[in-house]
Amino acid sequence: MNIKSWKRRGQWLELMPGKAVIGKEDRQAAAEQWLLSELEFPEKLLRQLKATQGVQLAGDRLRLALFAVQPLDVEPRWSDLDVLYEDDFCLVVHKPAGMKLHPDGSREEQTITLDQAVASHYQMNGIETSVRHVHRLDEYTTGPVLYAKNAFALAKLDEAMRRKAIHRQYVAIAGGQIASDLRKIDVPIGKDRHHKQRRRVSEAGQDAVTHVDIVNAWEKATLVRLKLETGRTHQIRVHLSYAGYPLVGDKLYGGRPDPIGRQALHGEVLSFKHPLTGALIEVQDPWPVDFEQLAARESNSVKGQT
Repeated sequence: MNIKSWKRRGQWLELMPGKAVIGKEDRQAAAEQWLLSELEFPEKLLRQLKATQGVQLAGDRLRLALFAVQPLDVEPRWSDLDVLYEDDFCLVVHKPAGMKLHPDGSREEQTITLDQAVASHYQMNGIETSVRHVHRLDEYTTGPVLYAKNAFALAKLDEAMRRKAIHRQYVAIAGGQIASDLRKIDVPIGKDRHHKQRRRVSEAGQDAVTHVDIVNAWEKATLVRLKLETGRTHQIRVHLSYAGYPLVGDKLYGGRPDPIGRQALHGEVLSFKHPLTGALIEVQDPWPVDFEQLAARESNSVKGQT
């Protein structure tokens, strides 16, 4: 994809398809074909836009009503929000530990979710669109979460998720010294019928692959970076527990207790192709304070014994 020139004009995205349209007998059809081939524009969305006069061709300019006003669909509730990346199509924010991604009916009145904080961010900045996260993080896992700011971006990013083209790198502190030859964990994950929240390794489960890179081995813990080929619920937590190295602080999967008070897992890098331009967007999320403190404690415990 090579979109050299585009502008947002209110609710409209303005593009210049150039030779793909100029001089063509049926310019409208040529413009639509250019959208499908050059932008890989979702056919269903194109049909919807055409049905509401959301595709306009004037001279050499093609206008699409991609930024039409949409309801938030989530109650806005203010919370300090760390925005890591934002443009007209995408938003990436840091999710802190202990914040759920979206309301689920439990403790909803007492706690603010990330979706609600994003809704507040949209409201305060005059962004009139629905709150749509593209992927998820566990309540006590920290890291970047990607949001799509219009239907086009959502369709493109959802498809990228299905193609495993959105890449996430995590950093974790696991209990024990991980064996140096552990580089890949490839075992399926399914639900645990004895525990509603927990998942487990199961032959009848879904395929799950985690790549492991050892960064530092301390006396009682190991700092690792992990990349996922799949995105199963609790995948890293289940896989490392299965391998015999549950995350520090992860009580649900057998991790040893620690003042961090949560599983020592953080999303460090999120990378994806921009839904319109195709440019690679790489967003880094610095380690949270509690994770840094845990790493320092584990490192110092080794130094103190040398």
